[in-house]
Amino acid sequence: MNLPILSLLVLLPFVGAVLAPIVGRGGRDQLVRQFALAVSLVTFGLSIYMWMHFDATSAEYQFVERHAWLPDFGISYHVGIDGISLLLVVLTTFLTPIALLCSWESVEKRVIAFSFFMLALEAAMIGVFVSLDLFLFYVFWDAMLIPMYFLIGIWGYERRIYAAVKFMLYTMAGSVLMLLAIIALAYYHQTVTGVVSFDLVDLYAITVPVQMQTWFFLAFAVAFAIKVPLFPFHTWLPDAHVEAPTAGSVILAGVMLKMGTYGLLRFAFPLFPQAAMAWAPVIGILATIGIVYGALVAMVQPDMKKLVAYSSVSHLGVVVLGLCALNVQGVQGAVYQMLAHGISTGGLFLIVGMLSDRRHTKIIAEYGGLKAVTPKLVAAFLLVTLASIAVPGMNGFVGEFLILLGAFRSPFISHPWLAVFAATGVILSAVYMLWMFQRVNYGPVTNPKNRGLRDLSVREWIVIVPIIAMAIFMGVMPGVFLKPMEPAVRKVVQHIVGAAPSMNAGTAETPAQTGTR
Repeated sequence: MNLPILSLLVLLPFVGAVLAPIVGRGGRDQLVRQFALAVSLVTFGLSIYMWMHFDATSAEYQFVERHAWLPDFGISYHVGIDGISLLLVVLTTFLTPIALLCSWESVEKRVIAFSFFMLALEAAMIGVFVSLDLFLFYVFWDAMLIPMYFLIGIWGYERRIYAAVKFMLYTMAGSVLMLLAIIALAYYHQTVTGVVSFDLVDLYAITVPVQMQTWFFLAFAVAFAIKVPLFPFHTWLPDAHVEAPTAGSVILAGVMLKMGTYGLLRFAFPLFPQAAMAWAPVIGILATIGIVYGALVAMVQPDMKKLVAYSSVSHLGVVVLGLCALNVQGVQGAVYQMLAHGISTGGLFLIVGMLSDRRHTKIIAEYGGLKAVTPKLVAAFLLVTLASIAVPGMNGFVGEFLILLGAFRSPFISHPWLAVFAATGVILSAVYMLWMFQRVNYGPVTNPKNRGLRDLSVREWIVIVPIIAMAIFMGVMPGVFLKPMEPAVRKVVQHIVGAAPSMNAGTAETPAQTGTR
């Protein structure tokens, strides 16, 4: 395939962002909305075309492009994808047009700027997932903060400035630590080979001393833990979600939080394998605390959006636990759960946004009895809720099952009972989600303001149906997603655990092999 498809995936939304002010000149808001949506749909189509040409049997990076950028500093434009980043790129391009379409009526001011920031954000997020040069990765990593900062700060709710500043400060604090580690690691490569390099493939090939690994690993891990967000670095997330516009919440939950778990899997763990294995039990304990803590706090929230935000803290703790298992089952489940969480939680934010657009409130007590008023919206709400609580046959079940299986069998988790304790998060998620669903949709219509609410419009059907369809498809046909990621997951796991051969037992089996026992 001679087409530089990864560069096109980054450039297409970026060029669209640059052209948006020209297209919308003279107050043509509707035209610029249509233009931004068209650009995002073409980008999605291009990502599907890429998937069709992806070799699912290979663990190597594909569609690789490498060009000298700053050769004197060992910096290059190096991009490529494997089965892990492939699926996250497709998730990004899938959710962006949905986020744009859901804001069609709710975003009325500065439509040109909104379209610009949404497309620029998509370009930066894709850049994060395809970068194979650490400096290039860091450029995209920081670049994506700017559009999200403005999306929250301009189009958010009452406390939007506070939430935007908090989001920026937390993420930048972690980014600075990571930048220092990236620079130090690149120049350590020079001491070993005589050549400074920021290239990920080159850095994989060197062995960093164990004591140095610890400091490098902690710098990377803290930056990614803030982005996840892992307990106790999670406090910025509820404010950002509650105050962000619906489109911002969909992208933040659906894609941006996955960059923390992706960073752990792509950079922190394989670059510093011995430190990763030493710290995996600690991170696993923090993840388990976050699972239960996030669920308990979600249970008492009076605000629907804040409830969904704390559910993300809980669900992403499950993802981190899977990564810490450091076996194929756990890591494969973690990647799958990244995709599943992006779909189901993005859908929850869409539903909450639809209700908020109608009633201009997100307080659970303001609702009740919507089943009799908006039955189609409630049906969509129910399906997305079932996906979120990991009902068998929906997308959430597959990932959580593999994660818990991998965590229970992992020699790197401090004790198998940690997986059992983490499993309580599945039960608690059903409690708070179904209780919220019951309070909003069942019972009598006690609030007169709810009696005249309209049901789903054609545009809202177009927004929510792809989410529901994907949730069901992922639950019924998980092999479509597990197959392309498995070779890459196996390669990463073997690279990490290769630093401790005595601990290899039970770390490289597939789910199919597990099922034969």
